[in-house]
Amino acid sequence: MPRTMLLVLCCLAGHLPVSAADYFELRHGLTNSRLVFEQTQKGRVAFLGGSITTMAGWKELVSHNLQRRFPKTQFEFINAGMPSTGSTPGAFRLVRDVFKNGQVDLLFEEAAVNDLYNGRSDDEQIRAMEGIVRHARTLNPNIDIVIMHFVDPPKMADYNRGAIPAVIKNHERVAEHYHLPSINLALEVTERIKRGEFTWEDDFKDLHPSPFGHKIYSSTIGRCFNAAWSKRTKTVKTTTYPLPEKLDETCYDLGRLLMPQRAKALKGFKRVEKWTNTVGGGTRPGFVDVQMLVGQQPGDSFALDFKGTAVGLFVAAGPDAGIIEFRIDGGFWIEQDLYTKWSAGLHIPWLYVFSSQLNPEEPHELNVRISSKKNEKSKGHACRVVYLAINGNEN
Repeated sequence: MPRTMLLVLCCLAGHLPVSAADYFELRHGLTNSRLVFEQTQKGRVAFLGGSITTMAGWKELVSHNLQRRFPKTQFEFINAGMPSTGSTPGAFRLVRDVFKNGQVDLLFEEAAVNDLYNGRSDDEQIRAMEGIVRHARTLNPNIDIVIMHFVDPPKMADYNRGAIPAVIKNHERVAEHYHLPSINLALEVTERIKRGEFTWEDDFKDLHPSPFGHKIYSSTIGRCFNAAWSKRTKTVKTTTYPLPEKLDETCYDLGRLLMPQRAKALKGFKRVEKWTNTVGGGTRPGFVDVQMLVGQQPGDSFALDFKGTAVGLFVAAGPDAGIIEFRIDGGFWIEQDLYTKWSAGLHIPWLYVFSSQLNPEEPHELNVRISSKKNEKSKGHACRVVYLAINGNEN
């Protein structure tokens, strides 16, 4: 049997030795979660990411792996994937989607694909990823967190020309600062394709991987488990992880989603208890048949009182998404086009952060109004607010 085929078969079976392909960094490791699983025989594991996390595949294989390793443990596995979203929405929905049932022991986080495709800036990528980590470790100082970098063609192109993708640099900066395990699946897939072990077109297929690709992902995560848990340690108690100084003082470590009824001074905007799609285009779960704050005409407006360093709107931006104007604390009006490159066929969940460096000690007011302008590709002026987003403590 050719060596490359043997490597593939070994990888799919979860037996590829770490020395043959080490695409992860353990750093502080995963000792805490192992101790919780073994000693309490209970464990809560969450998977936070975009559509690659939402779809059936790697996370189910990882869940089976954990259940096999800890057969006496009663696990709760939380799918906190949301298609089209990266680290910024992840930071604001962490409490709602990851910690919704209480303390989490092990968190897998992936946003390298959507942070790239959604055009988030370097500063925003760090601010959001650090916010996820710090907020999670505020809610559970013992939580183990694994940051993963999934593959896509632009990342492969970067690696093949000798460059490290910027989004991976940014997420790795956070992983290194907080000594988190990280798994570089983008590099692994690129190098193994280059070695001729498999192909993108016939085997991996797409950035939304084929079953073959999901097995590659889960197998590498399994090898990370092997390296983290193969040797017994003298540690008998979980360790509280220290929180170092922030990389970004305004990171989203208090990210929260507020229901749209928090808005005030409604003019034209209406609270819709269960918005249904009569416009056309696809929808995402959680962004249809739910309560929304909806405005559709130029001049429709509302306001929000809040405290925090950041404020924004989580909207369903579909074929008729309009242009809004916003101002904070009576400042200048600033335009924001809600229509995205995906809006023509999808009411895409999109989180717009209007400001991220406000004084957290002072009260603030956000004003939003629909502009008379609109994107030339849009069918209308609609603004459908599913959540108000702030980074701050709320009573």
